[in-house]
Amino acid sequence: MRSLGLLLGLIGLGGVVLARYTLGRSFSIVPKATALVTHGIYSRIRNPVYIFGVIFVVGLALIVGRPKLLAILLVLIPMQIVRARREAAVLEAKFGDAYREYRQRTWF
Repeated sequence: MRSLGLLLGLIGLGGVVLARYTLGRSFSIVPKATALVTHGIYSRIRNPVYIFGVIFVVGLALIVGRPKLLAILLVLIPMQIVRARREAAVLEAKFGDAYREYRQRTWF
């Protein structure tokens, strides 16, 4: 289980770093619409920071040998969905059809 956790943790952390790097100056804590980032990992996944963050948490729970920590996902996943919806609303308001088209060809 620890080996699987390490693998998932590294994939999750690597994905978060890659996604954050790809965002560049478009990254913000509060939803803003400075640019519509559609290249790199964002060409396939609209919210890779959230997806890979969850993978990292799963890996961490397995590394420390506490599968009960996965219960945090019951809070984390709905919270990330709400954040993603808020961001989508801001991006759709700013970029309109370009964002709607992007949303249709990407996952979460």
